[in-house]
Amino acid sequence: MSDLANTLYGEVALSVLAKAKRIKLLVCDVDGVFSDGRIYLGNNGEELKAFHTKDGLGIKSLGANGVDVAIITGRNSAIVANRMQALNVKHIIQGQEDKLPALLALVAELNIELDEVAYIGDDVPDIACIKVVSLGIAVSDAHPLVIQSANYISYTRGGFGAVREICDLIMQSQNTLANMTGASI
Repeated sequence: MSDLANTLYGEVALSVLAKAKRIKLLVCDVDGVFSDGRIYLGNNGEELKAFHTKDGLGIKSLGANGVDVAIITGRNSAIVANRMQALNVKHIIQGQEDKLPALLALVAELNIELDEVAYIGDDVPDIACIKVVSLGIAVSDAHPLVIQSANYISYTRGGFGAVREICDLIMQSQNTLANMTGASI
């Protein structure tokens, strides 16, 4: 008997699907996860980021199917706040260079256990959170130390649908993928 199952994106260990089935909260970094990690700065100080619409539909669908979503990011950005509010993300935590205390406080506030949490990141500041949750995820183009720390590596790169992949994985494991509705935003 194989220890792997087929998902929409490729083969996944059955142990990962078992963890995904228990997830009540998905926590995401932003730069390098929702975006490709690049920040565009204009001559007048304006900042631009690109977000993938596939991620947007995944986040909205995940929330509509009973899984909370949060972001914890090291930077402060009105663009991020606006994007997350448009996706109905309730927990927007910015300006956290040390992300673990913010994660632990959020878990306590929501009265859930760390084995009911998935965290997706791409760089060294995400490692502590990836290691402490049940389903620690690195995007496929994450820093090598993050990949070594994760128990799942996405098939998709950050900023190019990696968040959607994780939303689909969680919904597939929880048998709610057929409930996906709405429009990409």
